[in-house]
Amino acid sequence: MNIHLPFLLILLLTACHKPAAQTTMPTTNQTTVIQPVYITDTVRHDTDDPAIWINPTDPEKSLVIGTDKDQDGGLYVFDLQGKIVKEIHGLKRPNNVDIAYGLMLGGKPTDIAVTTERFTHKLRIFSLPGMQPVDNGNLEMFVGDTSESFRDLMGIALYKTASGVVYAMVGRKSGPTNGSYIGQYRLDDNGQGQVRATLVRKFGLYSGKKEIESIAVDNELGYVYYSDEGVGVRKYYADPEKGNQELALFAKTGFAEDHEGISIYKTGPKTGYLLVSDQGANQFHIFRREGEAGNPNDYKLLKVVKVAAQVSDGSEVTNVPLGKQFPHGLFVTMSEGRTFHYYRWEDISGNDLK
Repeated sequence: MNIHLPFLLILLLTACHKPAAQTTMPTTNQTTVIQPVYITDTVRHDTDDPAIWINPTDPEKSLVIGTDKDQDGGLYVFDLQGKIVKEIHGLKRPNNVDIAYGLMLGGKPTDIAVTTERFTHKLRIFSLPGMQPVDNGNLEMFVGDTSESFRDLMGIALYKTASGVVYAMVGRKSGPTNGSYIGQYRLDDNGQGQVRATLVRKFGLYSGKKEIESIAVDNELGYVYYSDEGVGVRKYYADPEKGNQELALFAKTGFAEDHEGISIYKTGPKTGYLLVSDQGANQFHIFRREGEAGNPNDYKLLKVVKVAAQVSDGSEVTNVPLGKQFPHGLFVTMSEGRTFHYYRWEDISGNDLK
């Protein structure tokens, strides 16, 4: 999962923060459990994955959209205090959700929330902030795959290019191990103000060990990451014209069980941190977004952060200041108990990250 922020906001935030010294060794023995600022209202069934929508005119009125995964599931919209402000029901097990800004629909730039509907093999797309459907009800994925089980949708991340093209990176619960696990679809207007999806490529290795659920895209650096559960995090180019070669497989050791949610905190146009959920240990492993000096595909562990959230699947983070409670950004993660947890970035970063 990825938050697609206007580049101006990134530059403004960068200007407001002075770089802090980096640690030379990873902090792997952290025992303090970080507590959330807010825990959201409960959903009906089972939370799984959040996304953050930044209100362009008033960031303090930004929203968190979270999935409630069940055969009679839905999307929940929360305010920045974790209160439910809107519910969308009747979705057939929505797993993950992501957001893109400014997709041209009906001649107007439209912010969208996209979720994977596992049991219908479809993407469901809603305009923001009103959460009106704009998918025309028929965005089926992986049409023609020989195995029906290969069409059950799981992960989703949206990639917007510098020229404004929006792509959906779509994962499934099970799939081939020959390098075609992820489907990349171009999203655009079907001529009637609704979204159509056109398959551009299939790419991505899969170990076959468990499943692939969490996907995240770095718009500025042009990379897509996904968690091959129990194995590590895989990295590819997000631009289909740059090919399907795997660039890195990292975070291979030190995880108690599954690799899950991936989120990207940006400290500048090309710097920041990757946070990966260590689901079985209720903690997050943190790596440099830009990789190591001289090798952008080398990711060494910087820090492990324990959180109060239990058995966390999806997560998301933004660097945009969101009022007095979240002056350096907001980190949201799913937790057992049908909730999401809201954390201050400075509580996650501590004294040894920017």
